[in-house]
Amino acid sequence: MTLRDQIAEQALTLPPADRAFLAELLEESLSSNGFATPELAAQWVAEVKRRVELYDRGETRAYDIRTVMQSMRNELEERRSRTAG
Repeated sequence: MTLRDQIAEQALTLPPADRAFLAELLEESLSSNGFATPELAAQWVAEVKRRVELYDRGETRAYDIRTVMQSMRNELEERRSRTAG
């Protein structure tokens, strides 16, 4: 088992609040990677936090990614069919 696997395994045994703390810490360490500017990274972090809070309060739902992607593919195919005909 790699060190990374060991760390992940140990982290998953922590209480939820500690896992959330680590997740936020790790996310912040990566927040500007892949974004054009630090400002965009900060805005995305704020949006993710907002969405998580909505979910935690029961104000929004989570959806399985496979279901969502299939629904999007179906809708795209329907739109293509309508415009091609």
